[in-house]
Order: sequence, then C-alpha cells, then structure tokens
Amino acid sequence: MLFLDPHVHMTSRTTDDYEAMAKAGIRAVIEPAFWLGQPRTQVGAFLDYFSSLVGWERFRAAQFGIHHFCAIGLNSKEANNEPLAKEVLELVPRFAMKEGVVAVGEIGYDEITPAEERAFAWQLDFAARNDLVVMVHSPHRDKKRGIVRSLDLAAECKVPMHKLVIDHNNEETVQSVLDRGAWAAFTIYPHTKMGSERMVEIVKKYGPKQVIVDSSADWGVSDPLSVPKTAALMRERGVDESAIEAACWGNALHAYGQSGQIDVDALTRPMAIDQSRLFHDNSVLRGQTPKQAAGVPN
Repeated sequence: MLFLDPHVHMTSRTTDDYEAMAKAGIRAVIEPAFWLGQPRTQVGAFLDYFSSLVGWERFRAAQFGIHHFCAIGLNSKEANNEPLAKEVLELVPRFAMKEGVVAVGEIGYDEITPAEERAFAWQLDFAARNDLVVMVHSPHRDKKRGIVRSLDLAAECKVPMHKLVIDHNNEETVQSVLDRGAWAAFTIYPHTKMGSERMVEIVKKYGPKQVIVDSSADWGVSDPLSVPKTAALMRERGVDESAIEAACWGNALHAYGQSGQIDVDALTRPMAIDQSRLFHDNSVLRGQTPKQAAGVPN
C-alpha cells in the first residue's frame, strides 16, 4: 500500500527520515507552513522560509523518491504579532499560487484571540476568492470551541466545506466537522494529539468518509512513520482494506487534489532519482556516492 502524509514538517526532519519514509511506502508529503519553535522577528525570515518550502525542501524530498507539496500561510501563533503579521500576509498571495502549493495553511486559532481571528479571516477570504483549499490548525486548548468557530468563520468567508480540511481533531470534535461536510484530519502525535489506537476506533465508529490520517511530525517528539504504522494497526484490528486506503491515502488526495497541483498517476509510479543533481550548487550528499533509481539513465 502507498501512503501520503498530508501534514508533516520535513524542514524539521533529517534525510534519514526521508529514507525511512520512502522505505515504508510514503510516496508523497504535504508540508504546511508553521511555527518554528520561537517567534520570528522580521518578514524576511518568513520570505526565506516560504522560499525553502517551494524550493530546497521539494528538491530534498525528491532526492529520496518522495513527492513534496506544501501549504503556505501565516500560522495562528505568530498572528498575534500584528505589525509583523500584516507584512507576512502580503507575502501569502506571492507564494500560495506557486507550483507545488496545494493549500493555504496551516492557519486558524491558537489561543483564539481577536488578532488570530483577523489573520485567519483574511486568509480564508483570500482562499475563497481564489478557489483554494484551506488547511486549518485547531487549538490545543478549548479545541471544540476553536473548531466550531473555524467552521463558522470559513462559512462566513464563503469557503466551500469540501475545500476545508480541519486538522488535529479528536473524539470530541469529529462529528461537528463531518456534519458540516469538511474534511476531518487526525494527527498521530504522542501525548498531545491522537494515538494510533484511538484512530483505529474512530475509523471503526465513523467510517473512512472525509477522514484523513497524518503525523504532523516536527521538531518535537514525533514520528514521521505514524501514517503507515497506524495503517498497520488498522489492518491488525480488522479494519477493511478499502477504509485504510481511504484514510491513509485516497481522502487526502481528493481533498488536496482540488488544487490541481497533484498528478495522482505520477505518485503511483516509482520516482526517477538522480542524486547527482544540485539545487543552487548544493547536493543532499556529503561525500556519499550518488544513487540512481528507475528512469534515470546511467
């Protein structure tokens, strides 16, 4: 089975992770723009970060046989620095329409402040006017209120529910999201979000329709193999193979494929790898012998 991890922060991961992910069957990833662990203090930091998501990181993933897509947006935590946030929002249209960008995201609420809502609404309105998919971050605290408000605000901004992915759901929020017709994504992340055991029970209870599994692996204690590991547990616990395929591959392709940026047929074929290639004179290698894979002439 092939897998797509539709929310993983590969900027924070090593090339060893890419190799392990490819070996586990992860054929593609989506990397949303997010908070890097400490506040950025100037707009140039965001400019370089967005550039890396559509440039170097895409190249690095391909060197290990993984298709890399991304989402561009001002994250909710840094929306609270409003003078800087206004400058960053001016960058979003510049990057959101680039090749390989499948959504505006991850955007939403952190502490559910007025500043967060202003930045969130601006980006929802931009997405609606340009017919873009939206990836929504839901708050760690007061999650259900944050998700219900996110759904309401998206509707007010005229974002179609079929183009809205609400991430970091749990047992308390899933029904609210599904009832509104949005995509319900679940993050398999130790301690703070969702575990594989709980994810199995959610798929058993609600079925796979509109359900998406991701890892959100980042600089914290997290696992970029969460999607294939959860799929394996689903299989072990008797979940139907078609349901596993939908939750760990197909649904994310349907949701983010609405961007027109994903060639599904290309994802099902082995990627041509040529590690002798360079990106701005830089290689992923440090003295190793370049590898070549299917489709690359010797």
